[in-house]
Amino acid sequence: MSQTLTVPVPDIGDFENVDVIEVLVSPGDHVEAEASLITLESDKATMEIPSTHAGKVVAIAVAVGDKLNQGDPVLTLAVPVQPTQAEGELSTTSVEAPRPAPAPAAATTPTAPLPGEAERRQVPVMPRPEDMAAIAKGRKPHASPAVRRFARELGVDLTRVKGSGPKGRALKDDVQGYVKQTLARNAAEVAGTSLPFQLPAQPDIDYSKFGEVELVELTRIKKISGSRLHLSWISVPHVTQFDEADITDLEEFRKSQQEASSKLGLKLTFLPILMKAVAKALDRFSILKASLTGDGERLLLKRFTHIGVAVDTPNGLVVPVIRDVDKKGIYELGRELAETSVKARDGKLLPGDMQGGCFTISSLGGLGGTGFTPIVNAPEVAILGISRSEMKPVWNGSDFVPRLMLPLSLSYDHRVVDGAEAAQFTSLLRELLGDVRRLLL
Repeated sequence: MSQTLTVPVPDIGDFENVDVIEVLVSPGDHVEAEASLITLESDKATMEIPSTHAGKVVAIAVAVGDKLNQGDPVLTLAVPVQPTQAEGELSTTSVEAPRPAPAPAAATTPTAPLPGEAERRQVPVMPRPEDMAAIAKGRKPHASPAVRRFARELGVDLTRVKGSGPKGRALKDDVQGYVKQTLARNAAEVAGTSLPFQLPAQPDIDYSKFGEVELVELTRIKKISGSRLHLSWISVPHVTQFDEADITDLEEFRKSQQEASSKLGLKLTFLPILMKAVAKALDRFSILKASLTGDGERLLLKRFTHIGVAVDTPNGLVVPVIRDVDKKGIYELGRELAETSVKARDGKLLPGDMQGGCFTISSLGGLGGTGFTPIVNAPEVAILGISRSEMKPVWNGSDFVPRLMLPLSLSYDHRVVDGAEAAQFTSLLRELLGDVRRLLL
């Protein structure tokens, strides 16, 4: 014989409307007393709710994403009872000496309490909320809510991560280390995760069979940037908007200022002017210098304009950041950019010199090409690629005239930036570069 009882959410302290992030059992499962049934996650703790009795799961009253409070039903259990017991009186699940019957009390569940239950309830059986994550040993690795969210965003199964914290608790560094190891193997074989696709392992071919070879170690910068670019490419939905800007008049203006700039000990290049135009466009379309929050549900809008500029060095690509571009003049930007480029090529950049950017420019104009698809420098949401300008015939309404055209390639995170916003941004940038006087407006 068996009777059913409802297992409610116990006293969980001051937590309210706590999210259900995992349901650990299914109808038909047999659970023991104290076995974990569901996992709750608040902004401060992760809690696994245990069963009050041993029995068979009849029905589950919650689902992932529900919000629960103390007393809400979790599931219904079928609990065995002895035929000789009075109606509604449950048997104990372990053999123990007979105890005096407890004094009658108002029942809080559809069935009567177990013999001795009143004495046991005098001492709380639930651990503190911060300890609840340790109830189901071996079922779920220990980790804080922030680390769990971080792992979910990267598509990492925490059961595969070896925790280095107290009692095997998984830390953010452990998750990052696991991702780096996976990327280094060129495989994303993480079963049961939300990665968009699985990457096959890189074949290891012995090319020495075909001719002379040399094995060269990647530089430290390329190893670091390579893993970050790979992660950005597989986690950010990239779209690239292509456009062209007529910089004929702008180039004439730049050349006309060479004498004045040389008196200041500076060679005026195109890049500082481009940075100023980009800063102006970003003021109009601030969404392109935003970032997603860690949970992917909110936008962080930045009230500053720090622009990263990709610099090719002997050891690999680095992206130093020029701060407050919108508040500086072209000559000041030119001088700071020249000094920063020298530091980058000499390997003297400090970590702070490459942090805080909200938009990146990658210029290949000095090398050639008609366009390319730059990879978004996450957590930024957009990057502008510049290719070599070229003289082209442009129709002015009555004749074809030679104009110097600059290819623009804007890659953006489609989760944040819509195609219309990207097209409007490049159109505005094209207008600013086409008439430098617009920078004064």
